[in-house]
Amino acid sequence: MARNDFDARFFSRYYLRRPIHTKARLHRLATAVDNLCAWWEVPVRSMLDVGAGVGHWSNWYRKERPRVRVTSTDVSGHACRRYGHELLDIGSERPHGVYDLVVCMSVLQYLDDAAARRAIANLAAATRNVLYFEVPTTRDLEESVDTEETDFRIHVRRGEWYARKLDRHFVRAGAGLWVRRESNVILYELERCR
Repeated sequence: MARNDFDARFFSRYYLRRPIHTKARLHRLATAVDNLCAWWEVPVRSMLDVGAGVGHWSNWYRKERPRVRVTSTDVSGHACRRYGHELLDIGSERPHGVYDLVVCMSVLQYLDDAAARRAIANLAAATRNVLYFEVPTTRDLEESVDTEETDFRIHVRRGEWYARKLDRHFVRAGAGLWVRRESNVILYELERCR
């Protein structure tokens, strides 16, 4: 089901006029994540961008890694029409297929606790190897987030809340990266976060 509150006005306010994460900044992050996957010898043949927004991650992969099968999704009908994503509510729907790399950035804060738990299970089911996961936490809102530029119509949770749920499926590698427990990725002891 599409969310009407993520409309053209929302995207103009948070993504286009003065974006918190610019296209150039997100492209640097996509480059770094892709390079870490290469370091871990994870062949990224497929990539899922959940809550793709204006599509910076998926566009980077389409341009820089044209052989990668890219799927981008969003819960916003506007974003799907404007940026070509598939309509998907990760809090209630499991993505079709399994992907080498799954990206979910600034999505779960919009979901209540039950939907966020389902979303994490759905992300795990869709991830073959690596998940890049980012969401603002209570601590982030206190210490790091620009309160003038951030949408505060969200569910605020402690980082530990997310980590406990993610730890069931993934090993935390740091910098927002989580490696699926069932994957063949080998992490050295100090690459793992505790």
